[in-house]
Amino acid sequence: MELFDLSAHELADLLKKREITAIDIAGAIIKRVHQVDEDVRSYVTLNEEDALEAAREIDENWSKMDAVSPLAGIPMGLKDNICTKGVRTTCSSRMLEKFIPPYSATVADRLTEAGAVLMGKLNMDEFAMGSTTESSYFFPTHNPWDLARVPGGSSGGSAAAVAAGEAVYALGSDTGGSIRQPAAFCGIVGMKPTNGLLSRNGVVPFASSLDTVGPLTKDVRDCALVLNAISGHDPLDSVSVPMEIPDYTTFLTGDIKGKRVGIIREMIDEGLDAGIGQVFKNAVNILEELGAVVEECSLPTAVSSVPIYHIISSAEASSNLARFDGVRYGYRAVPEKGKDFSLEEMYMKTRGEGFGPEVKRRILMGTYVLSSGCYEKYYLKATKVRTLIREDFQRLFEQFDVLITPTTPNLPFRLGEEVDDSLTIYNFDKYTLPVNMAGLPAISLPCGFVEDLPVGMQIIGPAFAEGALFQVAYAFEQNTPYHQERPRFQGQSAAKTVKGSEING
Repeated sequence: MELFDLSAHELADLLKKREITAIDIAGAIIKRVHQVDEDVRSYVTLNEEDALEAAREIDENWSKMDAVSPLAGIPMGLKDNICTKGVRTTCSSRMLEKFIPPYSATVADRLTEAGAVLMGKLNMDEFAMGSTTESSYFFPTHNPWDLARVPGGSSGGSAAAVAAGEAVYALGSDTGGSIRQPAAFCGIVGMKPTNGLLSRNGVVPFASSLDTVGPLTKDVRDCALVLNAISGHDPLDSVSVPMEIPDYTTFLTGDIKGKRVGIIREMIDEGLDAGIGQVFKNAVNILEELGAVVEECSLPTAVSSVPIYHIISSAEASSNLARFDGVRYGYRAVPEKGKDFSLEEMYMKTRGEGFGPEVKRRILMGTYVLSSGCYEKYYLKATKVRTLIREDFQRLFEQFDVLITPTTPNLPFRLGEEVDDSLTIYNFDKYTLPVNMAGLPAISLPCGFVEDLPVGMQIIGPAFAEGALFQVAYAFEQNTPYHQERPRFQGQSAAKTVKGSEING
């Protein structure tokens, strides 16, 4: 097995024994990026020279380190809405195409402190608005399992990079399923932590009450290691919760005997792909064989999650994106030679040219639901239904330790197949959205294949019960082979149209 195929903890073991060096790993990942990224298109910016220098420093200082982090010397990527000092952060938008932050996000700093090696910034749906990574200003990302299909979104670049061996792990952001859905489509592990477990400081906001950052990894142990590194209170984030963070690897026992597991009836409905339904049923059987007590349960408000999410998230997006006006930073429209703009014309031209169609659609919707006469009719009602969703989950967790669902109702569709049908795409997130409405933790992990494409199982827990999710997920993973599967291709150099910057752009 190649170095780029190994997990972070496997590479850490080899580093600890000094059988390989951090330079060896970084070199292997960089070689892999050059080999396949022309096809996958995960990276917006490749941080090659800085990555090699960081790896070199790790090797030189290895013997001087008192305690070596399990992530030291391991190459990773960051979704391009996570600010990195001195490294371009674009949100895959023309609006921020040339933006270089003067500071780093707290989660990025914590990974740097752990000795992680930043390979670069990863493609995404523009401002994290989308489920396919096709709304990126630069180019769409392709699914490593089938280059003709989408990797999911909005963290599609992060998921595809990990699956293709272009990063050992990555961070994404999750507002309505944007970590878990691409993790399922790309056959890897993705976790949305409890809101408040870790800092969002320095992460460009989409919908502030829903956004959170989380890991995308090759297996559950890696996910626990990364969460260990990035979790914890940050006074720079007002919703960051002061609490003691456990070592999440202590939950990886493999024992789930007696665990009470609920299957949400509304999420195995008639809209579920038949093949995914059968794979999920097989996964449930495995959990029962491992000693879990599995029963069906009901989450009646789940059916409301799609419209409620889009009302709330669009309202918050319209407020958050008001800062991009061409005055302070980012893209500014320039008048034709010999002409001039009024201030109003400059605003309109900048936002019209700087934002893509999906972002403008959500800004318009958000502005509408917050307008006079619509606030009470739409936004206020949506917040009340959100409370009902949260109460439904609380009721279920009085009976169950965790809840399980398929991560997605569908297999990854072909590039361009659904891109013009926003309502269809929105509905594909119906299994992940309720979790964000309630601010709960959830993890997606591979549970089988349909038509040679990976399928994900979602495990949901009570607030701050990430340990319980890891316990169930690890037990399932260790008794199935799916996390060991890798997409096999060597780079086909398929011709692609690139609208913006290339790698290193």
